[in-house]
Amino acid sequence: MIRVLVVDDDFMVAKVQCGFVARVPGFAVAGVAHTGAEALAEVDRLRPDLVLLDIYLPDVSGLEVLRRLREGDAVVDVLAVTAARDVNTIRTALRSGVVHYLIKPFSFDALRDRLERYAVAHHGLAGSREVAQDDVDRLFLALRPAPPVELPKGLTPPTADLVAEALRKADGDLSATECAERVGLSRVSTRRYLEHFVGAGKAGVSLRYGSAGRPERRYRWTGGA
Repeated sequence: MIRVLVVDDDFMVAKVQCGFVARVPGFAVAGVAHTGAEALAEVDRLRPDLVLLDIYLPDVSGLEVLRRLREGDAVVDVLAVTAARDVNTIRTALRSGVVHYLIKPFSFDALRDRLERYAVAHHGLAGSREVAQDDVDRLFLALRPAPPVELPKGLTPPTADLVAEALRKADGDLSATECAERVGLSRVSTRRYLEHFVGAGKAGVSLRYGSAGRPERRYRWTGGA
């Protein structure tokens, strides 16, 4: 599990963010802080993998928290989650090494996308001492949000969300028939959505061979671009 520290001065906003993080497979909330001092103390105590860091904090700026983290010995990544939109703040955050900068207000899907991309990069480096240039390129590409992909004719966003959610929540992969049963659609319609996700890089497909007949196509959510 990727352990996350949520840092926001607003208690309700922090609670919502914790709920968002808990809904993303592979992530767990390690703790919550509401000031810069608390954030630094909790990073030192909990040693999380990732900090969701607000910039506007009551005691010190989130940028100051970020600077102190980089000067310390904590090995932690930071995703800025803030209403700060001025160019200087964004530039400073980027130069200080944030993995991404998400402007409030944002949806669950927006945060989930950044977390899933972070997970790809995080796990891609796990256990490696050296990597090739191609590996580095894939890691940086994983962190970069892709432009929205238009749905093919006949597919609708609400239904696409249902199918995607069924894949995300699946314990392993699903066939088109299994996915159709979960979302209440026909197998043919469900497979169109599944194949769209494969083509868009959001899902992977593998073949399961039985005793006879065609191999069964099995789909899994990858969280890719």
